[in-house]
Amino acid sequence: MFYHVLKYVLLGPLLRLVFRPRIEGLEHIPSSGPALVAGNHLSFADHFLMPAILKRRITFLAKAEYFTGPGVKGRLTAAFFRSIGQIPVDRSGKEAGQAAIREGLGVLRKGELLGIYPEGTRSHDGRLYKGKVGVAVMALRAQAPVIPCAMIGTFEAQPPGRKLPRIHPVTIRFGKPLDFSRYAGMEGEKAVLRAITDEIMYAILSLSEQEYVDRYAAEVKAEESARKADAGRKFPRMPMS
Repeated sequence: MFYHVLKYVLLGPLLRLVFRPRIEGLEHIPSSGPALVAGNHLSFADHFLMPAILKRRITFLAKAEYFTGPGVKGRLTAAFFRSIGQIPVDRSGKEAGQAAIREGLGVLRKGELLGIYPEGTRSHDGRLYKGKVGVAVMALRAQAPVIPCAMIGTFEAQPPGRKLPRIHPVTIRFGKPLDFSRYAGMEGEKAVLRAITDEIMYAILSLSEQEYVDRYAAEVKAEESARKADAGRKFPRMPMS
């Protein structure tokens, strides 16, 4: 019930008023049945803008940190994400990917919409990064279509590190559903999963027109963080006498 109150009474109208998002391709979202909506992930605001404009309820797999924060703020954040139907996923450890797949399949098997960000994390620089194959596994096991989605302008509205979004034009663009039924029963083939995931990422890229990086975003983030840490530890060079 709280989900509908937020969407139609509180948060949804406010988001539409502030951002006035332009919606393209909404007819590609099926009116019923399971489907994955796979999109780029540029901003924390993505979690709220897409559900606000869709007629159907959509469930996202959210990082577990949103549900485990300390203090009153942490408890309120966790309660908020649970109330809007988001599912916590622990992204650490070897079983993290399998846990996310199990949770996602549970949503799809109920005939619902599942929102997923194949990059696995927010883009820290506005570019589109290599997708992880979990989206392909779920599409094949659930026999569900994949609708590519591009969020455009949300990085400028609320880039990583910015707590409150600024007013900036936003476009949400959906592409034609991708059907991978020709690969049915082949979810154990690594080459097939990679091909499906790359096809999904290319469809997102075509919609978003971002710069593409053929590497995982988490790896690039880690490398850049390490370089900054190393730079911070260097002592200034003393002048020669």
